[in-house]
Amino acid sequence: MSDIQLYSAKSCPFAQRTRLVLLEKAIAYEEIEIDLDNKPQWFQTVSPYSKVPALKRGGELVYESAVINEYLDEIFPEPSLMPREPGRRAAARIWIDYCNSTLTTTWYKVLLAQDGENRRKLGEQLQKHFLFMEEAGIGKLGGKYWLGDQVSLVDFTFYPWFERLPVMAHYRKITLPPACRRLAAWAGRMSERPSVKALALPPETLIRNASKYADGTQTGPTADELRDD
Repeated sequence: MSDIQLYSAKSCPFAQRTRLVLLEKAIAYEEIEIDLDNKPQWFQTVSPYSKVPALKRGGELVYESAVINEYLDEIFPEPSLMPREPGRRAAARIWIDYCNSTLTTTWYKVLLAQDGENRRKLGEQLQKHFLFMEEAGIGKLGGKYWLGDQVSLVDFTFYPWFERLPVMAHYRKITLPPACRRLAAWAGRMSERPSVKALALPPETLIRNASKYADGTQTGPTADELRDD
């Protein structure tokens, strides 16, 4: 049995981030699937937020995907997924925070919105976020990946939502703006990585998983809860 246990859910994009990092680093782990619609009572002792992912290593318990991923990169430093230079390391953290505080928050607001006018305004906001990422992010920093020619935690932080673009297209008719050529090329490049291929879910599965949020039958997370699922 591995000394690392990951509490996860295959449908969760936040958990997917950490699963990608574990695969990318070839770290052995035991995966414990959590039913997000019927979480066991004991799960809160593992994850005080009652969210996935959560990771246990020996006597250490870590939760929140961004925190888990940096922890893994420090414990298992090869291959490194964070820049060593402090300025670029800070840039990586800024973009990880942007994904968590801005992109994913707006994404879920769009998906959950049932009022047409509100949905339209939120959709415009989401597309502005994509354009900002194209111009100030991947387009400005250059290279094949977000921070250059080496894949990093930033790439794995953003990618699960790009895998879910078919969900946004299906339910809200929102796609990447045509001007986001670098983002589109980056997403295609990421989709070919072995770790990403190993965990990829087909678009029809992603669309089905999101239906309860898109049609309003389940309210989903509030803005305050949009950390990890």
